[in-house]
Amino acid sequence: MTPRRLLPALGLGSLAAAGLVAACNPWPVGTATAARFVSRGLAPYGLALGAEGRTEMSLLPLPHLRFSRARIAAGGSAGPALAEGGRLTIELSLLALLSGQAEIGALALDGATIHLDPADPRWTEPFRLLGARLAQGPASHPRRLAISRARVEGPVGASDLDLVVSWPVWSASLDCAGSLTVRDVPARFALAGLRPAALVAGGESPVTLNASWDGGSLAAEGTGTWRDGPHLSGSGSFETASLPRTLAWVGTDVALAPFLDSFTLDGTFEASRAGLMLPDVRVSVGGNALEGAVSASFGEARSAVQATLAADSLNLGPLLAGFVRLFGLPEDGEAAGPRSVALKPLTGGDLDLRLSAATSRLGPVLLQDLAASVLVRGDTVEASLSRAGLQGGTLKGRVALAPAGADNAETEVKAQGSFDRLDLGALLIDLGQYRWVLGGTQGQFALESVGRDVASLTEHVSGRATVAIDDGAIAGLDLADVIQRNGAVAQGALARRNGRTAFERAALSLRFSDGVGEIGEGFLRSAALTASLRGQVFLAERRFRARAELTPRVAGGAEAPRAGNLFEIAGPWGAVTVRPASHDEPSAAPDHRDGKIPLQSPLRQPASVGLPPAARAYAP
Repeated sequence: MTPRRLLPALGLGSLAAAGLVAACNPWPVGTATAARFVSRGLAPYGLALGAEGRTEMSLLPLPHLRFSRARIAAGGSAGPALAEGGRLTIELSLLALLSGQAEIGALALDGATIHLDPADPRWTEPFRLLGARLAQGPASHPRRLAISRARVEGPVGASDLDLVVSWPVWSASLDCAGSLTVRDVPARFALAGLRPAALVAGGESPVTLNASWDGGSLAAEGTGTWRDGPHLSGSGSFETASLPRTLAWVGTDVALAPFLDSFTLDGTFEASRAGLMLPDVRVSVGGNALEGAVSASFGEARSAVQATLAADSLNLGPLLAGFVRLFGLPEDGEAAGPRSVALKPLTGGDLDLRLSAATSRLGPVLLQDLAASVLVRGDTVEASLSRAGLQGGTLKGRVALAPAGADNAETEVKAQGSFDRLDLGALLIDLGQYRWVLGGTQGQFALESVGRDVASLTEHVSGRATVAIDDGAIAGLDLADVIQRNGAVAQGALARRNGRTAFERAALSLRFSDGVGEIGEGFLRSAALTASLRGQVFLAERRFRARAELTPRVAGGAEAPRAGNLFEIAGPWGAVTVRPASHDEPSAAPDHRDGKIPLQSPLRQPASVGLPPAARAYAP
């Protein structure tokens, strides 16, 4: 190229380069003028832009306007703010800009405060206009929305919101992903495949949702509609390491949640404004796997859950552990003193649970064919055991709990139950005890109490309990031999191994008042002897005090005409001692007012003995 042609070419190249640099570098523009221009592009959505501070514009790679302090309002620039205080970058369509129109291609908002409340009237008109615009068919719309470091104010506040919404002009599907912090818990979420135009037109849209937070996750995939409000059906899963903590985080509660910790749901679902239906769901809680159906509704005032669940094998140990954790002794780091048994932490919602299991285990005890239910209504809790098999017998029972007192700090407990044909010896083996009594056992109880903690509940127990054994035996002890030895027990392992007392019937009845059980009737009847038991059980002190008498029977089944052998039985439940007693010793009869055992007059000799007043000794 000759110098005459080179110099003009260099000049044109320099001029183009200078123009390119000028187009890439931002230059200041009038803030009010730029805000009014952008508001023309936001007007179809019922929005307006206001701004303060410096505003810059650049043309390449695409036209951009950057506002230092922006304010997006509903209904006009003077309307209520939907977002304010952040740095706003708006990408404009080049073709629309050349024709003098403001068509927004993308928005990026950084560090703003967003006022988000779907029930707030300020959002009504923008949502309506957006729906009307989408219902018209294919229309221009922002293809990208990016929010970073935002703070959300509303019913559920959030901070550190980062959100990216992508909706390409060539696609009918919208995807979004982001993260935020709610109540000091960070969370991440993603939504894919959503078709807004189809939803607004009353059609269906595929939906894929994933969310995770500290200690939990949620996944759902299905089909959604918006004909009469939001409706989503499909399959999904929910998992949390601590259900009470997760419920508190989202601002709701369900009944008996404090008893649950690790919790998982997996199955099909239908979700709408009316609630959540899970017709085929698998539930994992406390190491147990159950299957069935669940329905739930979460109203403003109270949640309600109905569930019918079944399991092949059920471990009730975690439930017992949860009960001890709530109402037992204080754990490390907790203040000393008794724990409250108020029902408020357990009645955060209504619950109707029906539970069944082929086998159930409570510690070492194995239950068969269990059917139970739990009903929570208002402030009351009722648990019923419709049936359960235990060592050849059948168990039934019911426990009702209701708040008592003006402050609801006290709880009233009413319990009743029965068992029949129970193999008591086999049950003792399950409990790791010596099988010292054999025979089919039946009994029933009806107890009630009221108190603020476990200790006060124990101190106020009242009611009755009875137990009876027919055609049973006592292993390791021959009571007839004890009578022959005048109250002495044969020593040695051989005597304990061969000792046995078969009896026709044994029965015991207890009547409780203020935590003290009075043995109203306790007897054992065999072919060779009869035994009676009188005494007391102190629940609060976990102590037992009673006196037993053995009397031989003569031919024909009548009692022998002489006094029997007396035994004093006393001590803590875990270390009861038995010793011979004489008829001259005072009997054990409690003073119910303070739980102490006062001295009473000695037992009188039976009238049938008929000893003369001058007799100095008597030998049977």
